[in-house]
Amino acid sequence: MQRTRGRSFDELRPVNIIPHFTEMAAGSVLIECGKTRVICTASVEDSVPPFLKGTGKGWITAEYAMLPGSTDHRKQREFTKRDGRSVEIQRLIGRSIRACCDLTRLGERTIYLDCDVIQADGGTRTASITGAYVALCLAVDKLIQEGKLMDSPVTRHLAAVSVGVVEETALLDLEYIEDSHAQVDMNLVMTRNPATGEMEYVEIQGTGEGRTLHKSELNTLLDLGEKGISRLMGKQMEALDKAAEVIGKKPKLVLASANFGKLREMRMLLGDKFDVLSMKELGLDPEIEENGETFEENALIKANALLKLTGCACIADDSGLEVDALNGRPGVHSARYCGVHGDDEANNQLLLKELKDVPDEKRTARYACVMALVRPGHEPIIGRGTCEGLILREYRGDGGFGYDPLFLNADFGKTFAEASLEEKNAVSHRARAINEVLKQL
Repeated sequence: MQRTRGRSFDELRPVNIIPHFTEMAAGSVLIECGKTRVICTASVEDSVPPFLKGTGKGWITAEYAMLPGSTDHRKQREFTKRDGRSVEIQRLIGRSIRACCDLTRLGERTIYLDCDVIQADGGTRTASITGAYVALCLAVDKLIQEGKLMDSPVTRHLAAVSVGVVEETALLDLEYIEDSHAQVDMNLVMTRNPATGEMEYVEIQGTGEGRTLHKSELNTLLDLGEKGISRLMGKQMEALDKAAEVIGKKPKLVLASANFGKLREMRMLLGDKFDVLSMKELGLDPEIEENGETFEENALIKANALLKLTGCACIADDSGLEVDALNGRPGVHSARYCGVHGDDEANNQLLLKELKDVPDEKRTARYACVMALVRPGHEPIIGRGTCEGLILREYRGDGGFGYDPLFLNADFGKTFAEASLEEKNAVSHRARAINEVLKQL
């Protein structure tokens, strides 16, 4: 069949996406698909629906309307009672956009996507989804630039297009004259993984308007739609320019430590899932009172305090020495066992004094570490690791710190002060705690 402007069966209408079309909204675009034109805006409010309060999760919702002059016959404005078609379309837009986002990264705020059709010539719902996605990315970029948002919630690309069968021919991107005579009409919404390029369906809306649809025709339409959506995603990226960096960014993970060795270790172990940062890199140096009675409590106190400050994922640890003959002491007080924080020599001397009359075989002990990973909208992940050994009666080795010269490790028969850094890290309580966290992730 002959298409308007001589378009081929697999050709999109001319697409133009104009970013920052309005000045007041956090993100806005005018999207033009042929003669169809839609203004899409993204507005941000620091609140969420009642069912999300206290969860740490945000929300994204949409409204859709065709303005009075958008068609050749004036369309009545929608006031109290919404048009059923408009309600169905705005629900489609909302769930499509949410499918490409991690709402836990948004914090307890809502992004409203308003899609107003100013001229309709077919494909208004698919144009609205494609444009609303760009408006969302622009709004997220602005929030990040203003320091109001730490992580981008946008995890995938998203676009939508119409396909159909008209006069026994499968067509891409139907305009109104084609849509109104279509034997089969279908709308496709798809995401693309920015890391792998894999495409997946969010929604397939298909109807046999004039006849039923064969499976072979369905596959043809799906292939047509995927090619069209890939091209639309290219147009979106062009319109977003540098703001496209918000798509598929790894979430930040703040480490509650200024220790560079710990930071390097965390980046090695968690770098494929998170962008690991230290407090110093974020300009943070909070005073956090560790008043818990257990390693678990102290690790959570530190991690949650950072979460409150940053709004993004945080990880903290607490560790120490547990001596069986001392009923688990010094435990959480390991660093200040003698009463002064960080006096290793005084701590070791007090430990030797308290174990003076304890037989060698009963001087069993362990280094213990608890890692706590907290994220907005998720339950905390707790990992505990231990390293078994014995407390000697005299120092051995010049390396390490704390109780290392007295702690004879059961794994390799050396004190931690005698072991190399590689040997120690291979069996350390911290490494084992991190591995427990990784298993749960």
